[in-house]
Amino acid sequence: MATAYGPDTREPQRSGSSLGPRPARRHVVPAPLRAPVEGRTWREFLYLMLSLPVSIVMFTCAITMVSLGAGLLVTFIGIPVLAAGLVMCRGFGMLERTRARALLRLEVGDPAPVRGRTGGLMSWMGAVLKSGVSWRHLLYSLLHFPWAVFAFCVALTLQVWGWAALTYPLWHWTVPSQTGVSGIQLYGDARHEVYLDSGIDIALTSLVGLCVVLASPWVIRGMATVDRLLVSGLLGPSRLAERVTELESDRGVVVDTAAADLRRIERDLHDGAQARLVALAMDLGLAKEKLAHDPDAAARMVDEAHGEVKVALQELRDLARGIHPAVLTDRGLNAALSAVASRCTVPVTVEVDLPSRPAQAIEGIAYFTVSELLQNVSKHARATRASVDVWRSDDRLMLQVTDDGRGGADTAAGSGLAGLTERLDAVDGVLVVDSPAGGPTKVTAELPWRG
Repeated sequence: MATAYGPDTREPQRSGSSLGPRPARRHVVPAPLRAPVEGRTWREFLYLMLSLPVSIVMFTCAITMVSLGAGLLVTFIGIPVLAAGLVMCRGFGMLERTRARALLRLEVGDPAPVRGRTGGLMSWMGAVLKSGVSWRHLLYSLLHFPWAVFAFCVALTLQVWGWAALTYPLWHWTVPSQTGVSGIQLYGDARHEVYLDSGIDIALTSLVGLCVVLASPWVIRGMATVDRLLVSGLLGPSRLAERVTELESDRGVVVDTAAADLRRIERDLHDGAQARLVALAMDLGLAKEKLAHDPDAAARMVDEAHGEVKVALQELRDLARGIHPAVLTDRGLNAALSAVASRCTVPVTVEVDLPSRPAQAIEGIAYFTVSELLQNVSKHARATRASVDVWRSDDRLMLQVTDDGRGGADTAAGSGLAGLTERLDAVDGVLVVDSPAGGPTKVTAELPWRG
């Protein structure tokens, strides 16, 4: 989820768009009165009603297969039976994830499939038995049954009783009583009989039913939340597996970024300083040959070579500054970013408010990010001024670069912003671009304080 920043504050606002949060839809009817007839309530009620028959089948099959497999472990037959039971539980888990997506609107990823090391049947069964995902599916099959019974009884009782009591004035006449007046017998014994047959009784019954109807959606939503936790916690991919996948992806991004940086450095050296040094060596060789018979021409050539040396040295300094400048190592972000801002084609104000220096790797990424963003301002923004703000928020390093240019910057356009997004994502960072057409542009980067 993206992090957008308001115009007058540094506190982040969570939203699904970098252009700010969408305005909330306004309803005339308040939520407590709207909840009993909302689609969400009836979807979740249907989910709870279907949970009982599904859980009965899951619980019965899981107990049968696991008990049979555990009992037969003294023989070879127990291993494939137990593995088959775990695979069956994974199949039920697929059904439960599908139900949760359709009725609870819960997006939970599918766990990784089971793969044996050698590809044989025995290797596959061993992988099933050693898979923590398989045992979590079995645990879900066992735990969900008692919860499904409870949720089914509570949800069905509240919905049926509440709506029946609310609509009691419409159907009370269908229930005959011994007194000749239509109404339900609330209490009766040998001496006393109480019927809900008078106008006040009918009105009170309907009022109580209204209270139950208004309260039942929130009870149903609470029970559905428990189901969401069970599905996401036991049937989804493990957090460790997700983190490993994320780290593998980040490692690939880091490797690709490092390779791209090396190619850029090689290209800059080959096309810039190296070419100038080669030309300089040739000019000095010609000057050496002319020194004896034409010293004036040799002096001119040496003077030109001296100028080329200065240009080559400046190019090498610029190249080193783009990698990791000495001022960043010696004096930190404040001085380094001020040096970058001084080379920008528009006036830039820099404000750095940091209690201490972040990790060296994070400091280098922050410097590179601001440098790239200011280069975009110089080349594409058509701005008249820009600003750079750097501060710390809890355990995060926050960077914000703004300009009054033409706007229209987009990370999805395949520009340098996309590369910056990948670079920051590799260290658990975030890049948010707020750049409407016509400007202004505000780019906010968030990095971990310690890498």
